[in-house]
Amino acid sequence: MFLKGLKEFATRGSVVDMGIGIIIGAAFGKIVSSFVSDIVMPPIGLLLGRVDFSNLYVNLSGGHYRSLSDAQEAGAATINYGVFIEAVVHFVIIAFAAYLLILQMNRLKRLPKEAGRQKTCPFCFSDISLRAMRCPNCTSHLGKEEENRPQPGYRVNIR
Repeated sequence: MFLKGLKEFATRGSVVDMGIGIIIGAAFGKIVSSFVSDIVMPPIGLLLGRVDFSNLYVNLSGGHYRSLSDAQEAGAATINYGVFIEAVVHFVIIAFAAYLLILQMNRLKRLPKEAGRQKTCPFCFSDISLRAMRCPNCTSHLGKEEENRPQPGYRVNIR
């Protein structure tokens, strides 16, 4: 019984879609990591005087080491601010890509109603089909409004 319910839950579209999204997100993260490490940071390092950001660190142990990897092999305590700068650049690029994705999704949600295919209910102000005789939301009778209203120039006599 439990396994059947779990199978139904897992095969629903939302769980499968989420799994695919996680896999694609992980692959996208690797692409961004390579983009930052191999394409963005080398020109920035060149502009700043041939700086390799992955080797920027502060040694807290007091010894002198040629690179971060040498300091780590020796067991020295280091603050790796170059690696942190690269991680910040990774985050900014991924956050910008996510922002663009959300922006496009919101644009798709706000598509204008098709011109000539919908009208607004005069009672509840919801969008309804142009051919509707009753509003599906407030159930008001719509009819032909032009026939119900007195036309200009005509006199209405009430007895």
